[in-house]
Amino acid sequence: MPYAAPLKDIRFALDHAAGLWSVQAGGAYPDLDADLLAAILDGAGQLAAETLAPLNQSGDREGVRLENGVVRAAAGFPEAYARFVEGGWQGLAADPAHGGQGLPKAVALAVHEMIHAANMAFGLAPMLTLGAIECLEAHGSDEQKAVYLEKLVSGAWTGTMNLTEPQAGSDVGALTSRATPNGDGSYAITGQKIYITWGEHDLAENIVHLVLARLPDAPPGSKGVSLFVVPKNLPTADGRPGVRNALRCIGLERKMGIHASPTCTMAYEGATGWLIGAPHAGLAAMFTMMNAARLNVGLQGVAVAEAAYQKALDYARERRQGRAEGATEKGPAPILLHADVRRMLLAMKAKIQAGRAICYATAVAADRALTGSDADRAFWKAREDLLTPIAKAWCTDMGVEVASQGVQVHGGMGFVEDGGAAQFYRDARIAPIYEGTNGIQAIDLIGRKLSGDGGAAMAALVAEAKAVAGDCVATGRFALERLAKRLDEAVAALEDATAYILSAGDRRDALAGATPYLKLAGDVVGGALLARGVLSATAAGQDPQHATAQEALAGFYAETVLAAAPGLAASIKVGADPLYDPNLEDFTG
Repeated sequence: MPYAAPLKDIRFALDHAAGLWSVQAGGAYPDLDADLLAAILDGAGQLAAETLAPLNQSGDREGVRLENGVVRAAAGFPEAYARFVEGGWQGLAADPAHGGQGLPKAVALAVHEMIHAANMAFGLAPMLTLGAIECLEAHGSDEQKAVYLEKLVSGAWTGTMNLTEPQAGSDVGALTSRATPNGDGSYAITGQKIYITWGEHDLAENIVHLVLARLPDAPPGSKGVSLFVVPKNLPTADGRPGVRNALRCIGLERKMGIHASPTCTMAYEGATGWLIGAPHAGLAAMFTMMNAARLNVGLQGVAVAEAAYQKALDYARERRQGRAEGATEKGPAPILLHADVRRMLLAMKAKIQAGRAICYATAVAADRALTGSDADRAFWKAREDLLTPIAKAWCTDMGVEVASQGVQVHGGMGFVEDGGAAQFYRDARIAPIYEGTNGIQAIDLIGRKLSGDGGAAMAALVAEAKAVAGDCVATGRFALERLAKRLDEAVAALEDATAYILSAGDRRDALAGATPYLKLAGDVVGGALLARGVLSATAAGQDPQHATAQEALAGFYAETVLAAAPGLAASIKVGADPLYDPNLEDFTG
């Protein structure tokens, strides 16, 4: 069975778990209603299933090729991108002043989930363009907005993010690319960037590179980094791509996965660029793009997990092997009936739905931070900031785990490329690495996000989870009371771990517990959102059969994920001593 957009699950996560319609508080997004949302999601699901999914496996096998400085996409990709542009999918959440549709980010995120699930390699091109749009909207000059935004919003031009250099890795402060003033307001950009996704291709007529480089008077470290817009072709006065700029792709990475997405080494050889924002403030401007990318990468984890789950479920329905306990029919049973296979599939589904809710809730927080009252904006911005590293890291780790379980469900056929399950695992494995490794996300969570406000944003999140547990108990329904018990225990574990992280006298102790702390936070937030979704859907009285199924799924999540929270909290509080035990030097020295 090919990919089919899980529209009921997406609507459940949007409407009930993430609270999409709260973005209309104060009169924002007045044109959005249930019918429009359904039409958007239906259209995106059709594009994903009919145009993008059929190219996923063929694109993986064919890959991309570099010919005379031009990267040629896999067969069918240019035509698919043309359909994507024709449908106006790139600009769903962009400002109408630049040709966008002005819809909530959460709606655009749901659309891009389907795109990534159908074809992750394809989805990376519009994903990076989304970040470029947000960066230029926030930091670009009026002239830069006029030149670039309409083209990017329409999808006629694509965008990239150029940070990493061979000698710098994740240490952006160590980059050496330089920008020399040309005397006419432009700069000559010289340097080499690596791992540039869709840095060169033949899908669009122009590529807009956002490049970090140093001015001649730049101070050392990250405080000396500036951001520049450097187009592949210099725009003409009438907005068309003109002469080729002095930049080129000099190599393509041979990767474990996402073979149909070109990962380029880019050489800037005195290329013409223009400063975005203030001098030496490039990293702050780039973080606008990076935060957008981090949420979208978290969504990739959800998306590829959904695709892997669908394939595994289809295989488990068709593959017959052995006798299943309790089966009435004679002969080999579908492996779906075997307890261990059911365990894997339900664990996959429950974690996907939790991750979907986390990502959508992060987007809703971002929407409310943009449109709410002044007091509300501060609250929702803090919520967005807190959830972003959780969405990125928890969901991408989950994506790898679920894709791996998908291979396991297939058995030996999962290890054979023709079976198709292996591609999801290979593709998913990059997501915990790029846009800031998940270890960096964990450090960001306990540092800037948790310690930065003394734990206030986390305390608000915890209070909401407690309230959800209380509301579950108030229903008087046994299944929800049982869920509430697990949620209460998990929330208590998170509170205990948070207090430990905030009070750690030795920063090494906090850092040693950062990654399990992020996992615990994601486990609890995911469980609380699943429970909130069940309560909301029940109160709304919509599709009771699906609400009942979601309730059972939330209960399974509580018994298999939330139940482990106290043990996870204990591991966080161990501290750094075991990591730096001198008796372990034989293994780490």
